[in-house]
This record gives sequence, C-alpha cells and structure tokens, in this order.
Amino acid sequence: MTVATLLLDACRAQNRVLLTGPIGPDGDSLGACLALQRVLGSVGVSSAVVGSVPRRYRWMPGITEVIPDRALSGRWPAVVVLDGDRHRLTEPAGQAFTQADFRGIVDHHGSTRPDGYDLAWLEPRAGSTCEMLLAALPAWGVSLDRELATLLYTGIVFDTGGFRHANTTPATLSAAAELLALGVDHAGIVSRVLHERTAAGLRLSGQIYEGFSLRCGGGLCIGQASVGDLATIAEGDLEGVPENLLQVEGVEVSALLLERPNGAVKYSLRSRGRFDVSAMAARLSPTGGGHARAAGAVVRATLSEAADRLEAAFEASGGGE
Repeated sequence: MTVATLLLDACRAQNRVLLTGPIGPDGDSLGACLALQRVLGSVGVSSAVVGSVPRRYRWMPGITEVIPDRALSGRWPAVVVLDGDRHRLTEPAGQAFTQADFRGIVDHHGSTRPDGYDLAWLEPRAGSTCEMLLAALPAWGVSLDRELATLLYTGIVFDTGGFRHANTTPATLSAAAELLALGVDHAGIVSRVLHERTAAGLRLSGQIYEGFSLRCGGGLCIGQASVGDLATIAEGDLEGVPENLLQVEGVEVSALLLERPNGAVKYSLRSRGRFDVSAMAARLSPTGGGHARAAGAVVRATLSEAADRLEAAFEASGGGE
C-alpha cells in the first residue's frame, strides 16, 4: 500500500477535509489543493480549500469556491497541507491544523520534515506537488478530465518555470504530455501564470532591475522593493524577477527582498546550482527552506539589514572566495 493510498484512506475515514497551502499560495499549491479537492469529491469525501487567491489564478477551475482565510470557521476533522509545511500556514489554517484529528502533508520540497504530521507524503525528487498527485491517480482509481488536467498542469508549469528550471525531468515532460493530450491550454496557462503583469507591476520590475546590487565579487545579486513600492502592485506581479536577476553574468545566487508592513523582509532565493539556497535560507531563518536552487525565508529586519545578513550567509557557504 502506497503513502498516496494511505492518504486517501485517511481522508475517507474523516470524511470532511480542509486543504490548504502556505501563506501567499502559488500555482503549484493552488493547483494541488483544487486538484485534490476534485479527487476527494469523486470518491465521496467532502472537502474545502482555504487560502488567498492572487489575481493571476482567478481563472482556475473551482477557484471561486476557495474559502478566504478570514471566513474559515468550525472544526475540521482532517487538514492536509499541500506544497508547503505547517510552519507557513496562515493563522486560521494553522488553528484548524492544530485542532484536527488527522494532519497530513503532500510536498516535494527537500527542506520539509515529516515531524508534526500523522501522514507525510514527501517526494523531494518530484518536480512539483501537482506532478505527485498526477502519478497517484491510477492508484486512486480516478480518471483525468480536462479541468483536473488544467489544475495539475498549472502547478507543473509554475514550479518548473515553464520547463526552464532544473527540476524539469523526463517524468515531468511525460506528465505534461499526458495532460496536454486532454486539450489543456498550454499557451494560455503559461501566459497567465508566468508572464502576465499589471502595468504597475511591470514598472516596479524595471525599478528593481535598475537598482539591483552585486556583492561578493559579483557572485551575489540582490534586488529589493519597499512596502511603499509593493502597495501599488498586485500579488504575483514580481514572479520571475529572482530568476532574471540570476541571469546577470557571473552571478551564482540571486535574491529578491520584499519589505513587509510588519517589519519583516521576505527573501526569494535562486541558485545556478553551485550553492544550495535551501541551506542558505535555513541559515537565515529557522523556518526558511525550499529547494537547492529555489528557496525562501522571512526575517525581522530592515531591507538593509536583510541584505547584509544574506551576504554573510552567502560568504559562510563559500561564496565570494
């Protein structure tokens, strides 16, 4: 019996399941939550998805049924976290997780640990959480349709950067081909998820590119945006900026630092492969982590302090030598 089968059996036993992802969910998290909700519905299990919905994902099948965090109420017998971990939940989702009889996780981040869950389905070699779910459908006895395929494809496209990142494997491309055969709108999904911006978001991206700094002999590239800058844009408008900063000649690690209203700074870290930014993120914050080439962390600091801490973490990892 596979861990995927055990997860489905556990959800059936509880028969009322809350699905959620980390604060600020991305395409893989939302795609996985909405896809698993359809899977559970097809086998007679009641479930709901809770979380915020960035503008760029409002077209996704089933997205209008997502419960906003502020509207979450009642006790949920089971909570399953997808494409994240229990340390990065919103406060309402975190409370539901704590009170649940069954706590599960489905994730592909190498930094995620199995402790704190009744069942942990972790596959750090998978390209995305949606890829994991697709592979489990035959064992679950669930057939693909175009809407389910669209949800899974969205997650795969997002986490591979449109099949540009190192987590794109032969299995990833085979999965994509299977989904495309069902009529998934590849060009439309890629445009909405990876490229579309508000006018204000595009202008701020240009401002970040103009003002980035190079440190540690040019091996570290840092871009940043203040609270005031971010107030004018839509969530997700800066997707792809850390990856573009990484393309500066000679850069090994890039970072986008975003100032939060509560006095915190969020790091989005990227690596060409020589440095493990997941380990770097963990050095910056106890809850930091992700993949070797893409990771994140949140710290209490000013933008200037956060940049200095990152420089120190990069040097401690052997950068700038």
